[in-house]
Amino acid sequence: MFTGIIEDQGSVTTVERRAGSLLLSLSTNLDTSHIALGDSIAVNGACLTVTRMATKQLTFDISHETVAATTLQFLRVGQQVHLEQALAVGGRLGGHFVTGHVDGMGQVVARSSVGQNLDLSLQAPADVVPYLVAKGSIAIDGVSLTVNAPEGERFRVTLVPHTLAQTHLSKLQPTDRVNLEADILGKYIRHFSRADKSEGLNEEFLARHGFMNS
Repeated sequence: MFTGIIEDQGSVTTVERRAGSLLLSLSTNLDTSHIALGDSIAVNGACLTVTRMATKQLTFDISHETVAATTLQFLRVGQQVHLEQALAVGGRLGGHFVTGHVDGMGQVVARSSVGQNLDLSLQAPADVVPYLVAKGSIAIDGVSLTVNAPEGERFRVTLVPHTLAQTHLSKLQPTDRVNLEADILGKYIRHFSRADKSEGLNEEFLARHGFMNS
C-alpha cells in the first residue's frame, strides 16, 4: 500500500526486454540500507518487487502482464521515474490509499499554466471512467491528485508548485501516456452497490456486509 506522495525521482540505468517481460534497473537517492530484497516499491505508480540491489541501485523483474498494462513498457535509459516506498504501519497518509495496481493508461490531451500552477487535461480508459468523481482522488504515475471537472472520459488535475518540483508531471505534453489508478475506496463501493442489483445499496445491505451495526 502506498500514499501517492513521491519520495524520489529515480533514473533508468538498464532496460532489458525478455519475451514480453522486463528487467529494469534504476539509480536512486533513496536510502537503500533500509530496503530489502522482496520489498515493494511503486515505480511510476506500479507496485514492483525489488529482486536485486546495490548501493543507490534497485533492480526489478517486471511480468508480461504489468508490462502490457502500464507505461513501463515505454521506459528508456536515462528516463526519470517516480519512486515511493510502501506505507509503514503508523505512517502519515499524506495522499490517499494507492495500491500500486494500475488500472490502465491515460493520455494527456491538453496543458495550460494558471499562475504558478499547471492544469493537465487527460483522457481515461473505460476501466477508470466510473471512478472519475469531482474532488475525488486519482493516482497519475503514482502521484496522488484531485479530480477536477470530470466529463465522460476526460478530467482535469491541477499541479501546484511543490508537485511540479518533486515530480516529472511538469514535463508531460499532449499525447503522452500515463499510468492511472482509480481510488480503491470507490472500487469497493461500486462493487458492493452492484453486487445485489435486486435491492441496491441500503442500510440492510451495508449491515449484512459488515459496514455498520445491524
